[in-house]
Amino acid sequence: MMRTLAALAVAAAVSGCNGHRDPGYQGWVEVDMIFVSPDESGRVTKLNVREGDEVKVGEELYAVDDDLQQANLNQSNATLANAQQSYDRAAALSKTGAGTQATLDAAVAALRVADAQVNTSQTRLARRIGYAPVSGAVQQIYFRVGETVPAMRPVLSIMPPGNMKVRFYVAEPDLPKISIGDEVRINCDNCASGLTAKIYFIATSAEYTPPVIYSLDERNKLVYLIQARPALPDSLRVGQPVSVYLIPKTPVADRR
Repeated sequence: MMRTLAALAVAAAVSGCNGHRDPGYQGWVEVDMIFVSPDESGRVTKLNVREGDEVKVGEELYAVDDDLQQANLNQSNATLANAQQSYDRAAALSKTGAGTQATLDAAVAALRVADAQVNTSQTRLARRIGYAPVSGAVQQIYFRVGETVPAMRPVLSIMPPGNMKVRFYVAEPDLPKISIGDEVRINCDNCASGLTAKIYFIATSAEYTPPVIYSLDERNKLVYLIQARPALPDSLRVGQPVSVYLIPKTPVADRR
């Protein structure tokens, strides 16, 4: 009998502890990828990275064939040379009084247009090489050497650590507890202890159910999307489910 009562007491104590345990908010990890793409379509001729490689800003990632762009530059240079000759002739005639001001003005305008066209052609040619716009890890490669990539379609994507974010939803009654800049504690399966994130976004409109269901609350409650930047993004993985806990705020002492 005594053993039965003791067992019931322990069970009640455990049940009481679990009843007061903070369940936190259920969320997941996402990242804003950076997609690197050519301005014009072409065939990939060189790929200097593989998925998972770490890259730095300005590092050469890939090259796309530039035959058409090189031909366009040659044509622009020829047009510029002709415009320069026309200008020189018009300027010489203007000095001797044999030419008109209108002819000289037209030659100046044609020279400026030809020079601008050369600059445009040089830019098009230079952009056949893709450089890393940010530092991060190459997440996925969509086109490889020999494949033709359409204009404005990414050849690869880069995951900057600073673009990782934790997304979670809170019920409407808990919204006053959360402010921009607050730190939250992050827990996940087999993750390091002490992970935190800082809230940088609070939705202004409510949703009835989140698009990815990790919430433990009833689905008919109004919830608000919250986003936070993790302090140690390398400790998390994209798509990983996490539990988010509010860190109690230190009360401000009354100075009166």
